[in-house]
Amino acid sequence: MIDNREQQTIQLLKQIIEPNLNQDIVSLGMVRNLRLVDDYIYLKLYLGSHQYDLKDKVESTLSTLDWCKKPYIQVCTIAGVKLTLAISSGKGGVGKSTTSVNLAMALTQLGAKVGLLDADVYGPNIPQMLGLNQSDVQAIDTPLGQKFIPLEAHGIKVMSVGLLAEPERPLAWRGPVLHKIITQFINDVEWGELDYLLIDLPPGTGDAQITIVQESPICGVVMVTTPQQVALSDVRRGIYMFRQVGVPVLGIVENMSYLVDAAGKKTAIFGSGGGEEIAQELSAPLLGQIPLDPCICSGGDEGNPIVISQPDSLAAKIFGQIAMALSNTFKITVKA
Repeated sequence: MIDNREQQTIQLLKQIIEPNLNQDIVSLGMVRNLRLVDDYIYLKLYLGSHQYDLKDKVESTLSTLDWCKKPYIQVCTIAGVKLTLAISSGKGGVGKSTTSVNLAMALTQLGAKVGLLDADVYGPNIPQMLGLNQSDVQAIDTPLGQKFIPLEAHGIKVMSVGLLAEPERPLAWRGPVLHKIITQFINDVEWGELDYLLIDLPPGTGDAQITIVQESPICGVVMVTTPQQVALSDVRRGIYMFRQVGVPVLGIVENMSYLVDAAGKKTAIFGSGGGEEIAQELSAPLLGQIPLDPCICSGGDEGNPIVISQPDSLAAKIFGQIAMALSNTFKITVKA
């Protein structure tokens, strides 16, 4: 009987469509922790700040069930943030943080208000990539308790676990402490009004990644890979993990795809076609192929991302195209 009721509840929820992505809220992973206790329905609804009307739709839809006395809906959101996107990779060293930084810059150039949360507890490099590695984090008292104030670089609001650690020291946190710190970083930062919050995840598919995905209203993930088969095997595992927990994979970015010489000839240093292959295999669009460019590396070292230091470069233009593709997907209206 309970199983039948649960199935009935899920089928009803699947009739509620998120208008921008044109998919149902169950497939998008917005409905979590669904429980039926006696004649009551309990669930968590993960929303962006522009999607609160979906709570009323869920409430009125579930109220049509003749056996349901009342649905209890807990809305989980990050105050002021419209869209939370994760940037992930199956392994380290493929340019995930570089992609996060340049994608954040490219979205800013489209006129969006962007925040960047560096949740890579194993290698928090984003402060250095944005020239913030010596900065101190401030906290303020609010009616909801103490909140961290994000730093700002190139128009992006930034928070990183690396800003809480001593320079060059490892973040040797074990499970429960790690969980607490990650949850605090998601819930206790005063972001203000943002169109996009990008979360730079740790590489792989471990405890930290699952905690972040489960504790935040992530509405999609961008996977970063390189063309080699080894990297593709890892990204395949990552995509399966996100789909298992109900987070849609928005697409794949293939980094270090090729080298362009002075004559404009492309050479595939690490092989070719890997990103296209996995995009076809797993039905996830290939958002862009980033070339090998020394300016990407030097820009990261100097805190001056290539999107702003070399705006006419091929890499910067491709990051711009990826940002535009995401903007078109979510149809977020921004003030230029």
